[in-house]
Amino acid sequence: MKRTLLSGLACGVAWVAAAGASAVIVQDGPARLVNAKVETKSVASGLDQAFRALVSARQTAGWIAYSVPAVPGERHMCDGGWETRYGTTYLEGRNRAADAGSGGKVSLEGPRDIYVFLRAEAGRVHKIHVLSPDCEIDAGGLPVQWLTQVNPAESVALLSTFVVPSARRKADSLANGALMAVALHQGPAAARALDGFVAPGQALDIRKQAAFWLAAGRGRDGFETLRRLTADSDPAFRKELAFPISVSKEAAAVDTLIRLAREDESPEVRRQALFWVGQKAGARAAEAITGAIEHDPDTEVKKRAVFALSQMPKEEGVPRLIEVARTNRNAEVRKQAVFWLGQSNDPRALKFFEEILKK
Repeated sequence: MKRTLLSGLACGVAWVAAAGASAVIVQDGPARLVNAKVETKSVASGLDQAFRALVSARQTAGWIAYSVPAVPGERHMCDGGWETRYGTTYLEGRNRAADAGSGGKVSLEGPRDIYVFLRAEAGRVHKIHVLSPDCEIDAGGLPVQWLTQVNPAESVALLSTFVVPSARRKADSLANGALMAVALHQGPAAARALDGFVAPGQALDIRKQAAFWLAAGRGRDGFETLRRLTADSDPAFRKELAFPISVSKEAAAVDTLIRLAREDESPEVRRQALFWVGQKAGARAAEAITGAIEHDPDTEVKKRAVFALSQMPKEEGVPRLIEVARTNRNAEVRKQAVFWLGQSNDPRALKFFEEILKK
């Protein structure tokens, strides 16, 4: 019998449309929130002012949380993990392993909503968690102020204020949590925010994390943004694009990754793209890698391509490694192929070594 993720929501969810504004959600606290002192508060008059007043008043530890519509997609976020379907999420970091694999209602479809939990203490927000309605959530006995009538666009604006680099120009855990939450919001406000975070002028680490969430959370539109960004003027950022492109489930992602590995002007970018091409099985990936070994002008790129062959399924990678070790004109490249054949524990590699030793 089909089960639904709406078991995680209290009865009486209603949509309210305000003139000229995004939809807001009216609901009570999560039905599966346990070990919590829950207080419900409407923020129909505006999220930002109400939220900041709650944070300023919060001197001891507590959580402020709410629900917003989720971008379409199959994902389940329980126990602190991306696509983790089971287990109790302990907001206060208790023994997560105790409930790993425990039961709970599971849907074959992704959740229609996400829960955003923000931990406040001493007048500041210190953590942001994003969870699915199908999770059991243990608040560790702390108070939870559950906000209702949250405007999703206002939520995106609020969360975006936490996406700032640290003093070391890095995206810290708070910024990363906020980026994840923004990426999983439904609607154009989230898309615009992510486009801003990935734009030139942002800190590299913010751009990198935003690119990942464009790939992981925003489907076709997110991928098209990444594809356009392969022409970005910063080679350090283009290098970071290879991983999120490899994460994308869009059919054109592999071809885009291969093009980056073949055509980017930076050897560093080509090397990184080849690494992720090597994680993909299939004829196109293998041809791109062997093409780099034969034709790329940079020896370090060739060596990275040899490594990429070693990461492919053995039926695809080992014969090509043997061919490189036998015939490539570059001694460094041949040496690299021999090394990775030695790590393969494949009988075909052993046979190749026996042939070499007999000569």
